[in-house]
Amino acid sequence: MITLVRRATALCVLGAALTACGTAEAPQAPRPAPSAPSATASKRASAEPPTLAPGPAGLTPVFEHGPRTDDAKDGKLVALTFDADMTADQGPRAASGERFDNPALIATLRRLKVPATVFMTGRWAEEYPDEARSIGRDPQFEIANHSYSHYAYTADCYGLPTVAKDDMRADLERAYTAFQKAGVPNPMPYFRFPGGCYDDAVRKELSATGVTAVQWDVVSGDAFATDADAVTRQVLDGVRPGSVVVMHCTRSAAPVTEQVVRAVVPELRRQGYRFAKVSELIGAAGGRG
Repeated sequence: MITLVRRATALCVLGAALTACGTAEAPQAPRPAPSAPSATASKRASAEPPTLAPGPAGLTPVFEHGPRTDDAKDGKLVALTFDADMTADQGPRAASGERFDNPALIATLRRLKVPATVFMTGRWAEEYPDEARSIGRDPQFEIANHSYSHYAYTADCYGLPTVAKDDMRADLERAYTAFQKAGVPNPMPYFRFPGGCYDDAVRKELSATGVTAVQWDVVSGDAFATDADAVTRQVLDGVRPGSVVVMHCTRSAAPVTEQVVRAVVPELRRQGYRFAKVSELIGAAGGRG
């Protein structure tokens, strides 16, 4: 497990708690789940989202941040990402009235014109298909894969239940199936490990899916937080050019995130930052399209 993840303990204790966002529209033809590179895929390369080349021995590549540059024309790039991580066993809680979405946060991002990447679990897309479709059809956002179950892919991952090795790929691909059923048109070939926990064995197991794993370099600390000012300070203190900030989009387990966004966005813009989706950062880092 990487050192960065170990620093994120307060965030990733999310095991049984978190989730995210959105509004409804008619479905379009969905993007299929990513698969291993092929000759046909190579011909379509120019139209595909940028991804990183596999790591040594073909391991799933891992992206943590973009270039640490300050471009005079484009400004300093920063990506706000939001985990929509309802777990496979939280259906009864949703049925009893607990809200795992946060339409107010999505509305604020839209009002402030902030592009963002939402890492969504398949179980969340099943619970809120209209919202998943609305976010996925909005060009301001992109939806990426956060597994179906939000169960951990390694042992000892902040108390999360674990996915058996032989089931990991199926769990990832099941999320894409859920996005398709919800009418999400173009989910991205990016994957965020539940809890942020992974090792080389997991990277090898998922290599055939063709995804780029996306982590982060700034932990917002919004999970279970009640002090919006403290979370705001943590984000502003951590952001550097190319940063990927991890936050959450849920009313029940990250109640101050919308307030934090309202404070962080104008301040980072004042400092010369420009908000980007993860795909833009990967492209800026030399990802192949």
